[in-house]
Amino acid sequence: MKPRLTLFDLDHTLLEGDSDVLWCDFLMQRGMLDRVQFAARNAAMERDYRAGTVSTQAFSEFYVATLAGRGPAAWHPLRVAFLHEVVAPRLGAAARELVRQRQRDSELVVLTTATNRYITELTAAELGIDHLIATECELGADGAFTGRTRGTLNMREGKPVRLQAWLAERGRRLADFECLAYSDSMNDIALLEMADRPHAVHPDERLAAIAAQRGWPVLHLHGPKARSAPARPPE
Repeated sequence: MKPRLTLFDLDHTLLEGDSDVLWCDFLMQRGMLDRVQFAARNAAMERDYRAGTVSTQAFSEFYVATLAGRGPAAWHPLRVAFLHEVVAPRLGAAARELVRQRQRDSELVVLTTATNRYITELTAAELGIDHLIATECELGADGAFTGRTRGTLNMREGKPVRLQAWLAERGRRLADFECLAYSDSMNDIALLEMADRPHAVHPDERLAAIAAQRGWPVLHLHGPKARSAPARPPE
């Protein structure tokens, strides 16, 4: 029997909400982004992402740009506050239990997200997930974020590309594993289709239709339908 590899999307899957959107709301509440100018753009970007109409580069750099001009150390107190005040309360009991279940029966559990690493690495630690694949931020010569991304974006078709590269760095291949994948979004169809056991987590309309057609399990980790102990996959 092959060892298991479990892949979790983050936003609207394990997390009730979108990390990028919540981060921008957090900065607006702190007076670090102008609400009048930014709020509508933020809402439009989230809408276009869910519709699949925004380019990966435009989406990623829109949010990475919020970090521009400061370095990781300068941002750190704010991202810690963001984790405790905004993110942790949105990681519900059912999501946390599902992660624990997959950690018990998987050799590798990976959080794979389009959101940038700097914002999400504390979320991965909060969930007890050791392996994170995320969009990377560029740092300038002065040590500050430039507001640009670096390397292959971990979004849409980029997620399988980044996963394969991550495995290759460890001398492994996807074929070495029985792969489980969890996501809410049609944006992750490439990731779900490469898995042996794809799961739709309170999916968007298009993903729900595909899951119904192909017989993929549908899970609810947030809200009134949330289950505290989602079913294990068949052995």
